[in-house]
Amino acid sequence: MAKVLILLGSDSDFEIMKKTTKVFKEMDITFEIDVCSAHRTPDRARKYAEESETQGIEIIIAAAGMAAHLAGFIAAHTVIPVIGVPVASGALNGVDALLSTVQMPPGIPVATVGVNGAENAAYLACEILSIKYPEIRDKLKQKRIEMHNKVLEKSNKIKKEVL
Repeated sequence: MAKVLILLGSDSDFEIMKKTTKVFKEMDITFEIDVCSAHRTPDRARKYAEESETQGIEIIIAAAGMAAHLAGFIAAHTVIPVIGVPVASGALNGVDALLSTVQMPPGIPVATVGVNGAENAAYLACEILSIKYPEIRDKLKQKRIEMHNKVLEKSNKIKKEVL
């Protein structure tokens, strides 16, 4: 049973959202992924939102560009945490998507990451899940150690090159 549902407003969002699937595979977190538009398939989007809790979904990540109403639409139809990923597209290169995703009315929150922030959306989902699943918390701590060590390696490489 999937813990996370990843919804894409369009198939063109998939290249960005591949990063979420990579993180979830590394963390052994089950997920589903599908294309579902708030505007072109609103009944389908509502059904996903309304049925996700009974399907065992614990977090929904919704990615969309331009008007980017998918995350807010989903959040309006469920109390499961929703993480929005604004996708860069159109004339404003994602700024419109960011504002559409982050500016939600009181009582209908959407946790929002930066434009094209698919990887951070996955890590935020992992952090939320780690409250309930200690094994995910342990993997996150290990990942932070790995990130720390990579920075030190790069620092040492630069110092050696300069000195």
